[in-house]
Amino acid sequence: FSVGYSSVALNHVIDFKEKKQEIVKPVSPSELFPSLPIVQGTSKRIKVLTRLTLVVSDPSHCNLLRSTSANIRLYDIIAVFPKTEKLFHIACTTLDVDLVCINVTEKLPFYFRRPPVNMAIDRGIYFELLYTPAIKDSTMRRYTISNAISLMQICKGKNIVISSAAERPLELRGPYDVANLGLLFGLSESEAKAAVSTNCRATMLHGETRKSACGVVYTVKKPRKAEEEETTLPACKKVKTQA
Repeated sequence: FSVGYSSVALNHVIDFKEKKQEIVKPVSPSELFPSLPIVQGTSKRIKVLTRLTLVVSDPSHCNLLRSTSANIRLYDIIAVFPKTEKLFHIACTTLDVDLVCINVTEKLPFYFRRPPVNMAIDRGIYFELLYTPAIKDSTMRRYTISNAISLMQICKGKNIVISSAAERPLELRGPYDVANLGLLFGLSESEAKAAVSTNCRATMLHGETRKSACGVVYTVKKPRKAEEEETTLPACKKVKTQA
């Protein structure tokens, strides 16, 4: 792939406000491309993922994500685009998604709050910012930068993914150009690079975990009592401590 990316996601958007839509099975990349292109500088073929983005404007729209729909589980990445503060809070705290999309084409109707954002970060959910509107229109560029900076003030640059949502090849930019745009969004140099590399990979892995795992198990080291430490100490150390 000549721009420099090794993975892309084909996005299927469903907006329940426009008309009643159903979640269909994702289109296989083999049906769209007879042969996948080679990644520039390597001998590997580009990885094509499937992504589902649900634009939700009412709490009832979230019921589909809470259900065990067979078609939803077929997508590699699940994203939600909340239109209100209440839906943003629900997306960050309860929905089983990989990405929460941030509106960049108009002024946000609400302010970001720290509790839901921190909850999303703890759950491994990432926030997506689009850069294509910022390079197409000066007004949307202003909204993109303003909304992005508002988010950075709360999340401190953590769990940010910058993507294109490009519909034409001319709207794509290389990873280094996108990282430079991240500086305008309030990211540091390292955070901007992560937003187009490691954070994207983490989102893919989060999607794989969501599809395959039913839960997460973690271990906590139990603190020892003083009596237990004395019985477990070697004899040479017991002499030193008693002395």
